[in-house]
Amino acid sequence: MADRHPLFKPLIFVGGIVFGFGLGFSHMARPEVVLNFLQFDDLGLLFVMFGAAIVSGIAFALLPRIRDAAPLTGDPYERRLKPFDRNVLVGGAVFGVGWGLSGICPGAAYASLGVGNITILWALAGMFLGAYAQGYWRSRSQARDTAVTGAD
Repeated sequence: MADRHPLFKPLIFVGGIVFGFGLGFSHMARPEVVLNFLQFDDLGLLFVMFGAAIVSGIAFALLPRIRDAAPLTGDPYERRLKPFDRNVLVGGAVFGVGWGLSGICPGAAYASLGVGNITILWALAGMFLGAYAQGYWRSRSQARDTAVTGAD
């Protein structure tokens, strides 16, 4: 981590500010807009998501052809495929239920707080509690797996 470019953290901060502004400007940080989208009442958010997917797709397709490594980290561009297993299914289901109940996804929750939605603190508290519970459960299951394999 010490070999990262000195502008790495400031650019991450600026990128977060721009991302949060974009979420606020597109109204994606308003739970009522997201809930209207999830109920198929307002499909405007679909265009925001398609726009983001198109820009990301172009970047993922072109950047590895232009450069061998990321400019600020020096890490090589590579695909990191994750297994599609029970953890992905359970995590996706919990994420979807949380998104539907709160009307906001984790990234947009911070932007929602930034645009003055104080009640989103309940959703943020739930996200932190869920993340803590998942980390606790995973560390216990890894410790149990290590103890079982170490006993052989």
